[in-house]
Amino acid sequence: MTALGLDTSNYTTSAALFDGAEGRNAGRLLEVRPGELGLRQSEALFQHVKALPGRVAELGKLTGISAVAASTRPRAVEGSYMPCFLAGESQGRVLASALGVPFYAVSHQQGHLAAAAWSAGRPELLNAPFLAWHLSGGTTELLYVEPEGVNIRAEKLGGTTDISAGQLIDRTGVLLGLPFPAGKALDALARTAERAVKPYPVKLNGLSFSLSGMENKVKELAAKEPPAVAARYALDTVADVVRRATAAAQTAHPGLPVLCSGGVASNSRLRQVLAEGCGALFAEPRYSTDNALGVAILAHRLAEAGAPAEG
Repeated sequence: MTALGLDTSNYTTSAALFDGAEGRNAGRLLEVRPGELGLRQSEALFQHVKALPGRVAELGKLTGISAVAASTRPRAVEGSYMPCFLAGESQGRVLASALGVPFYAVSHQQGHLAAAAWSAGRPELLNAPFLAWHLSGGTTELLYVEPEGVNIRAEKLGGTTDISAGQLIDRTGVLLGLPFPAGKALDALARTAERAVKPYPVKLNGLSFSLSGMENKVKELAAKEPPAVAARYALDTVADVVRRATAAAQTAHPGLPVLCSGGVASNSRLRQVLAEGCGALFAEPRYSTDNALGVAILAHRLAEAGAPAEG
């Protein structure tokens, strides 16, 4: 039994196969013109439609496929919608119909969590409650996750109230002359800093916090310090407030493991701070960023359980 998963997020086109034990993902970033801070949804959708057949072809001949799934929305909550996911959903439904197998709709966030659990070597996490971070270019959410049948349900406990950690990182990177999306390049630049500036003390309100004021702090520092120092300052500040929010959530929900997913979770400084301070678990960096493997994992779980196909 092998499942095919498709994910067409705002910046990555992905296709993946999962057979219950092993998985393989084929993904590629969308093209963003130098100096720009993203893509309009119409342009992202256009690029996905063009790129998805190529990503599926990278997986090889599709034989023995028992189910197809696609991420059809950012989160599994009412009103969550983004046009770019239509590319994966429409082609996924066509493939499922042509292969005569069930099609399942999951959310992008559910896929991230499933991929992170599998990649961290802890697939059993999906069978019991746990705490999780979804840290990406558009999302910084602290979640309480629990099983919902063979799928998973995520309840938001906290996170940012304005811009995401990924947006702050990308804007910092572009300010410092790095290409967008800037996560990997900013991480590498920060590691070359000859000294560290004390992180800005972002105020924690319960389990929530605001990062919008950090943009000006980074600009002020970048005007008088080398780019590497400014890069480390931004990343240290994000890591510090995420660690404090995680510790508070662990106090409120003692004994639950903490799983980190999303592209920002591949940042080396964040991984070090949360692993040492909170015992957090992480996916491999290649499965922290947007990918379709988690979608394929959920498709396999749903098909194995005999869940009804989507209409």
